[in-house]
Amino acid sequence: MTRLIDKAQALPGIGQRIDFISRALVGTPYRGYTLIGGPRRAEKFVARDDVFDCVTYCEAVLAAAMVRTPEDFEPALRRIRYRDGAVAWRERNHYFAQWSENNIANKICAPVPVPGGATIDKTLHWMPTLGARRMSIAAVPRANLLENKELLATGDIIGFLSERPRLDYFHIGFVVVAPDGGLWLRHASKSRRRVRDEPLVRFLTVNRVKAVTLLRPREPQHVVDPVG
Repeated sequence: MTRLIDKAQALPGIGQRIDFISRALVGTPYRGYTLIGGPRRAEKFVARDDVFDCVTYCEAVLAAAMVRTPEDFEPALRRIRYRDGAVAWRERNHYFAQWSENNIANKICAPVPVPGGATIDKTLHWMPTLGARRMSIAAVPRANLLENKELLATGDIIGFLSERPRLDYFHIGFVVVAPDGGLWLRHASKSRRRVRDEPLVRFLTVNRVKAVTLLRPREPQHVVDPVG
């Protein structure tokens, strides 16, 4: 990651840096459950660039695109992954709804306003050890997303809402806008076992996606270690 962070510094916008870094990692193997910690197991901070799941891929790329030096990468990753950067299992953003809420609050991301969007209240209880959580989820219907694709930008983070009653999202990735205006999804694919690009419309169709959430990473002024 050090080499990618150094090379990305020549690019002026965070969307461009996300594109450069995420593209360089295409082909990286998929692996789930790389984070260490649990309700009865001490949390350990993990920073890897050799394997990813969909969330750790987005976190690592976003952190690398935010920072000016490789030394700032891990503090940035802690800010993204944990509420207030505190490395503790209960402070980890286990649900993407939490991830979105906390990374909007800490000004790392901002919602992408799309006409026709709505707020859905849902009780999440996919992880019984966390207890039930009532969350508000920003939802853009699939039709509205495609009708307003000119509002999207390369580097936007897209979350795909789950239809399961206790779960918020089933997948996340980055939007890539091609020169011809076509939309692509760059993501760590569990089914293909690697980081890959695929047409966003195909992913929406194959997975019968009804709604998404869109976040846009903000250009940081600086990165401060929240626990240092």
